[in-house]
Order: sequence, then C-alpha cells, then structure tokens
Amino acid sequence: MTLDERERTVRVAREDFLSGERPSARLRPEIASSWRRCRLSGVEADADSVPYEPLLGANRLLTTAATPVLDWLADQLTGGTAVILADADARILDRRAEGQTLSRHLDRVLCAPGFNFGEEHIGTNGVGSVLESPGPVMIAGAEHYRDNLQGFTCVGTPLRHPVHRRLVGVLDVCCRYDDTNGLMTPLLLSASREIESRMYAESSLRERMLLEEFLKVSRRTSAAVVTLNQDFIITNTAAASLLDPADHALLWEWASGSMPRRGEFAGEVRLSRDVVLHGRARTVGEVRDGPAGVLVELRRPANGSPHRRRDAPRPHEADLLPGRSAAWRRALAELAAADRSGLDVLVTGEPGVGKLRATERLGDPDRTVLDAALAVVDPGWPDQVRRRLGLPGTLVLRHLDRTPEPLLPTIAALLDGPRSARVVATADGSSDCRLLDHFPARVELPPLRHRPEDIPDIAPVLLARGEGPAPRLQAQAVQALMALEWRGNVRELAAVLGSARLRSMGGDIALSHLPAEHRRAVNGPSLPTLKRSEREAILEALSDANGNKLAAAGRLGIARSTLYRKMRALGIDDKRWA
Repeated sequence: MTLDERERTVRVAREDFLSGERPSARLRPEIASSWRRCRLSGVEADADSVPYEPLLGANRLLTTAATPVLDWLADQLTGGTAVILADADARILDRRAEGQTLSRHLDRVLCAPGFNFGEEHIGTNGVGSVLESPGPVMIAGAEHYRDNLQGFTCVGTPLRHPVHRRLVGVLDVCCRYDDTNGLMTPLLLSASREIESRMYAESSLRERMLLEEFLKVSRRTSAAVVTLNQDFIITNTAAASLLDPADHALLWEWASGSMPRRGEFAGEVRLSRDVVLHGRARTVGEVRDGPAGVLVELRRPANGSPHRRRDAPRPHEADLLPGRSAAWRRALAELAAADRSGLDVLVTGEPGVGKLRATERLGDPDRTVLDAALAVVDPGWPDQVRRRLGLPGTLVLRHLDRTPEPLLPTIAALLDGPRSARVVATADGSSDCRLLDHFPARVELPPLRHRPEDIPDIAPVLLARGEGPAPRLQAQAVQALMALEWRGNVRELAAVLGSARLRSMGGDIALSHLPAEHRRAVNGPSLPTLKRSEREAILEALSDANGNKLAAAGRLGIARSTLYRKMRALGIDDKRWA
C-alpha cells in the first residue's frame, strides 16, 4: 500500500470513528486505542487550544543531557524536519526546526516550549501518545486525532532515567506529512540512546559524589548524616531512626532554598510530626548545572531528644488540623483566641481550605451544622435556624454567604435578636454578603498554595481516613504535591490522594500513581512561598487586565519595566500575554 493509499484509508476510518460508527478500515491497534482514550477524555477533533504552563522546575538531568544532542541534531536537520523534547507530562521543553516554513506551521499549532501536548488535552500525537506506550510511536497524517495536526508525521520515543528506569521525557522527530521518511525512526532511536547514556554518566557522577562525601563525614561524627538530591538519598543509622519517607522532600526543600545563596548554612529543620532538629548543611560536588546535592548533619537538641515546637498544636489537635507553617500556626492561634473570647466567630477562606473542620475547634461539643446553601431548596430552613438559636450549645451556619437574597433580612434579625446558642459561621473570604458583618470575631484560613510545607503533615492524615493501613508517600510524590498550586486546596489534595491510593493497590504511593495532571517534573528547587505568591499576584493582574502590561503594572502599583523584569524572573511567558 502506498503512502497516499494508506492515508486515504485512515481518513475514511477516522470519519467513521468521529461519526460514532465502527471504522470500516483496519487501524493499527495503538491508533485505535489512542482514539478511544481521546473520546473518553472529551477531546474535540476540531479544537485548536493547547494548555500552557511556564517552564518552571524542568528536569535538570534531562535538559542537561539532551541539550548537546539537540544541538547536534539541529545542525543535521534537513528537508523540513524538527526535533522536540518534552517532559514526563508531555510539556514541551525545547524545539529545534529546520526552515522557517516548518517553524511557522509548528507555531500555528502551538507546538512550542511551555505548551502541553498530553493526549488527554489534544488527542493522538507524537508526544502525548508516547506516554501511553512502552516504546516508539509513529503518528502519521490522519492518524492524529485533531484536524489541525493532520499535516504532520511524528515519531516519538520515551526517555527513561538510566538508574530507576522511570519515564522522564519524550524525544520526538516531526516533519510535514508529505516529507515522511523511513529514516526518522532510526535517527530518533540513536539520539534517544545518546541522551540516556549522557543521563547515566551525569547521574552516576552525582551519586558517586554524594556517596564519597557521606562516607567521609559519617566516619568522623556521631551525628545523623544525610546526603541527598531530589532523586537520591543516603542516611546512616542515626538519621534513618529520625526520618520518615516524607522527610526526604522536606530536607531537600529546606536545603535547596539556601543553596543558591551560600555553600554552607545552619538552622532549625522542621520534619514530619512537628519534630524539630538542628541541621547544618553544605553543598556537595559540582557538575555542569550546579551542585551534585547537599550533605546535612542533624543533631538532637540539648535535652537529647527531638522536640516539638512550643507553638505546635497538641497531638489530638494536629490530627484534626495538621500543619507546620507559620501561616497555619498563626491561624490556629487565632482560632484558639476566638474560642476563648466567647464571641460569635466567622471562619473565612477559599473553598476547600477546611473551614468546616476548623469550626470543630470553636464552641461547645454540642453543635449543630446547618448549611445555608440548602435554603434554596428547603423552605423550612429559616425555622430550623430559629429553633436551634433558642437552644444552648453552638450553631454552625455553613456557607453563610450563600444565603438566598430574600432570606437575608430574616437571618439578620435572628442573629441580632435574643438567643441561647453561640453562632459560628463559614464563608468565602471574598464574599460581600452583609450577614458577615454580624460577627465580631473573624479568622481567615490561608490557602494551601501559601503553605506547601504543610502537605507532608496533611497527606498522612487524609490517607488514614480510608479503610485498611494507610499507605506512605514516596519522596518524589511528596515533592510533586508540594510544587502544585492547589486551587481546590485541601479538598483537591484529598481527592488526588484517594485516586493515587487506588492506583497504588495498597502499596506506597509513588509519583507514577498521581493523576497525570498532578505529576510534574520536580528536579530543581521549587519557588519559595513568597515568590510563589508574587507570581500568582502578577498572573491575576495580567488576567484582569486582559494581558495589558501597563494596566497590570498599574494594578500592582509598579512600573511596567519592573513588571517585565519580574515576569522574566518568575518564568511568566511574555508571549502568552501578547
């Protein structure tokens, strides 16, 4: 069968499939399976949008090993061919294209760094479909699910870590369909082997450096000694008795936050279960893209045992509202002060932060929860509020800001009138509902994205709620969870962990068990909390100003030149807001 005949056959089969009929022509099994996955994911064949994500936290080992190979391939490319590097989430990291014509075609379909070509987003393609296959995949012409990709032929192959063999990226060779060449696959396989070989050499060098430093230091000290980077950790017996699996991520987060500033530093290290140790850390070795890792010496406090912070919650309170961050400890202190005041209390915060759970710290154990959101469908809801206010104990009015407009005067009169119950309410922090003015005490709970260091404490509590023994989180999974923004806050984290628990089949939860949209490359230090908040504020200002830089700078109270400088520093793509 010639190339044109094959293309016509696939086009007929695709039309049959998209119309809901059984394809009349036989497809390659991997293409038929991919199309079915696309349908289940809700991918639209005539769409042209592609999700974008700034290139923050890219896998340094992969990019360091791949760059020389991509440079060589770029010099060899002829006949309108492009080579594309993507990470383990199908997010494009680099693209080299021969000729302006092909570059323009790739730009038109948004095949550029930062755009995510996951199969669940844009359908069958030579990057995203590779993640669903154990080996190389060719997608030619009409085999692409989306209409705007029909003119391309792409061959992609997975790139795996040379030590633990986990998928770290995808290498793809792409050309116009009319230029399809049988040499694309062998060229691709040769390049992928060279990249994996370079990753092995780089990884082995890092690990040898860490091991040598660990052996040298552990022989002359009785302290707990740890050498680590984001993929690798070595501990002596003293350190192993102190650390939980989640502490790998916490130690790396603590150490990497200071590494760019100086080579040696010391301070308190807050680990899981609110354990605090004295830590001294310094960088280890030097490879092409920075230190090979870090060595940490951990010592117990003067009293000889790890101690809990004086301001840390008591054990039963930690189980209820876990967290170690300063923002969360401040919120807990405010809850305690509001409870002691005896006043009516309003708990605010974004959806999913745990407002209802926080109200369990307020008022008497004899509490009743009434949801104002149900007043829309329950005409007797105001009478329930009236009856409960006449009884002693605590009434919790959940979602008070969702009280229907016609009922606002009635509920306001009940709150102002004589009553026996103390009232605690929850509401969205951005609400302007006038009922919120009836509460003399207010506590705002911080969003999860402002306190990522709390995730290693929160996750075990959420996992313990299921049936059977609670699985543990592996270090890379913890790092990935800490790098996310969590717009759904703790509620979203609970859903992600529940899904991962099912995938892990009762075993430890690894990075691969997390849903695809919650897996990210975790190599390289994540943004500190302050910079993360700054980046979020800039993105919100740009969105509110529809991309107008001058207007966004005015909203932020900074000069436009300052806005451009901060956008570059925080990895915000200027072209996205052009």
